[in-house]
Amino acid sequence: MYLRHSAEVWAEHPDLIAGVLYVEGITADPDVSARVAAHTAVADARLADTSEAQWPPIQAWRRAFARMGLKPTQYRCAAESLLRRYRKFGELPRRHPLVELANAVSVAFAIPVAVLDVARIADHVEVRPAGGDETYLSFAGDIEHPEPGEIVFADAAGHAHARRWTHRQSAHSAVREDTHAVLIVAEAMHERAAADVAQLVETLAAELTVVWSVEPTTALLDQAGSRFDFPPSPR
Repeated sequence: MYLRHSAEVWAEHPDLIAGVLYVEGITADPDVSARVAAHTAVADARLADTSEAQWPPIQAWRRAFARMGLKPTQYRCAAESLLRRYRKFGELPRRHPLVELANAVSVAFAIPVAVLDVARIADHVEVRPAGGDETYLSFAGDIEHPEPGEIVFADAAGHAHARRWTHRQSAHSAVREDTHAVLIVAEAMHERAAADVAQLVETLAAELTVVWSVEPTTALLDQAGSRFDFPPSPR
């Protein structure tokens, strides 16, 4: 199995840096509340000075969405949506502990982080323009078809695991109580993207190691090295 970004994506977004982690041995029982609080405290400190809309990673994604023909204040990257929610309610959504931890790291770095259940992926994930015949399962249970040309996370079976790139993940591959192996993808394209994504990957890998006693496989992808291979889920 593998993850890669298409040539079309690299051509349109040459500054993209993607951080990837693969890990097995995930369970739903750890308490990550203290670790979540530590990461959201970083977001608190940054929000005290300025709104998330002014942060370089968010501004870069807004520019990317505009280049894709999307209104940035209507379609936001997942990190911006989380930060807006966090600023309003003072807490992040309660989910599976891995998702809670990934969301907390995402708001600390202002970089969108996707977490996919590998058992629900068919052969590969390619970040590419949609053909229009892919299927996307919303969290409300509706089946949608991405617009042709829209950037999606697509697998070999035509499942769109995310719509509008970093805007929305699919319920099809969302982490569940019985999830065992996951693929985690963090993407950014601001000036410090390479350093910030590397730090995010290091931070999240360290958290996974401590909380679940696992050894993640990690990589940074750019145009020079744009494919990440990982094994099928053992379950």
